[in-house]
Amino acid sequence: MGLAPTPAVPAQKVSTPDLTAVRRARTPEGPNYVAALLFLLPAAILLVVFLLYPSVYTVLLQWVGFDNYVRLFTDPDFINLSTFPPSGALWNNVLWIVFYTSIVIFLGLIIAVVAARVRYESVIKAIVFIPMAISATALAVIWKFVYSPDANIGLLNAVLGNFGVSPVAWLGDEHIVNFALIAVGIWGSVGFATVILSAAVKSIPAEVIESARVEGANERQIFFRMILPMVSLPISVLGVTLVVNVIKLFDLIYVMTAGGPGKASRVIAFTMYQQAFTAGQYGYGSAVAVVMLVVLIPIMIYNVRRFRTASVT
Repeated sequence: MGLAPTPAVPAQKVSTPDLTAVRRARTPEGPNYVAALLFLLPAAILLVVFLLYPSVYTVLLQWVGFDNYVRLFTDPDFINLSTFPPSGALWNNVLWIVFYTSIVIFLGLIIAVVAARVRYESVIKAIVFIPMAISATALAVIWKFVYSPDANIGLLNAVLGNFGVSPVAWLGDEHIVNFALIAVGIWGSVGFATVILSAAVKSIPAEVIESARVEGANERQIFFRMILPMVSLPISVLGVTLVVNVIKLFDLIYVMTAGGPGKASRVIAFTMYQQAFTAGQYGYGSAVAVVMLVVLIPIMIYNVRRFRTASVT
């Protein structure tokens, strides 16, 4: 008896998804402008209230033509080019930019490179970074005692007295007061520079350095021809940050010297404070603030462009 033939199963039609639906599913969603605006709105409100409005109001507050600016740049307390070296608040800021910025970057880079080669690197960084944990006001109070001309109070003069050096009025001599203040700023900022540049140095592949040593390069050549060019971008960004801090410098000067002796240690920000809030000349003080803004804008533009054109370690 033969087996009955198996009935043929009709082929089922496999449904294929709509090609348009597939493409729509793979296409990224369009921009949600409403959500983007809602996320940006709080930051935009803060910028308008605390940055844009004060800037515009400051310009309008002092606007009497260019009278305030003519008065400002002919004021020997702000800039005096008739003597050598020049003097005035603007010149003091130049001194800070030249000496403070360059020495902080130099010491920070040297410490970062040296510390990376020893086992107690973390201890060195912790010691150098301690001043960054102190507020600028406390830092100024501490160094005011260090600089005291009384050898019974001032640490620096007490140490120099052991070598037969007479007490020096570090904050009372108009010829050295700015350099004494710059030294305090350097002491307080080297730790910050060390941490930033240490991260940049550690990002350099060890194989590159080792291959240079195998090829016969000495440590000086490795530093100047390899390490320095490869961390040039972080150095540039760090330099811009330090320059911005210098232009806004106020608290250190206010606590340690109040712009003295006389007006020898005044800087731009302190001049603005003195004219606006002490002398009550709000228009003239606002003109000083506008000068600060004009000086800061190109620095910030340069910094933003560097971030956009290259990645920072």
